Amino acid sequence: MQSTREPASIAGAETAAEKYLPPPPRRAPWPERRLAILGRGAERFFEHAGGMATLLWRTVVYLFSGRIPLREVVNQMYWMGVGSIPIVLVTGTLAGIVTSQQGGYQFTSGVPLYILGSVVTSSIILELGPVMTAVVLIGRVGARITAELGTMKVSEQIDALESLGRDPVRTLVAPRIIAGVIAVPLLAGMADAVGVFSGMLAAQATAGLGYRSFLYGAQLFWHNWDMFYSLSKATAFGLVIPLVASHMGLATRGGAEGVGRYTTSAVVTMTLAVLILDALFPPLLLN
Repeated sequence: MQSTREPASIAGAETAAEKYLPPPPRRAPWPERRLAILGRGAERFFEHAGGMATLLWRTVVYLFSGRIPLREVVNQMYWMGVGSIPIVLVTGTLAGIVTSQQGGYQFTSGVPLYILGSVVTSSIILELGPVMTAVVLIGRVGARITAELGTMKVSEQIDALESLGRDPVRTLVAPRIIAGVIAVPLLAGMADAVGVFSGMLAAQATAGLGYRSFLYGAQLFWHNWDMFYSLSKATAFGLVIPLVASHMGLATRGGAEGVGRYTTSAVVTMTLAVLILDALFPPLLLN
């Protein structure tokens, strides 16, 4: 029967060889690993922030120099604005109905019911109108811009434009940013009007609040600054959504898998940017 033990010469050779092997890499301590992770995250953050600032600056330069193709701006405005009207109107209507129903439920004891008009109007115009419009456009507009530009990037169409002497920022990015700044405030204004009107109808149907009482409550705490605040917030959202989407699209790499990964990252980044801007607006403009 053959022995399964290795010869002594082979075992001795392996032992001698192990003496010359490099030592195993030392694993960094826990604080160093955490700091490394934070450092890489900060590096990516500032890299993306710098890229978006560069895109914005180049867009402003092209805008004031008159070198942006107006036909492409009009096409993007039509796609962003007119194409988004149905979903924005539906969102505004549902926001007004839900706000009116919940307010009517809370004001059934001891609070004058006409206050419901002020609550619905202020909630829709100051918050729900522009924010819900931005959230809808992140999914409809922002994700599409990232996927479109990302596909052009991985298929080398962007490189082809550059080889022909055409700047992708001027022909692709700047028209989308300008169209977003113009179209989103208009859509938010529509959402505000539809939300207040649907809230008034819901107050009449569910709480028995008449139209005159609703409008009296709406005018009681109304400020002329409120509409400017709402449209200013929508303008900021209209700037940040195509800006982030375009930057992530141009930064896409890794083929079809990279397009999906960068599109998901763009949606998350746009949502966080909208929420952060929404939190910054009250202390800046309402005080």
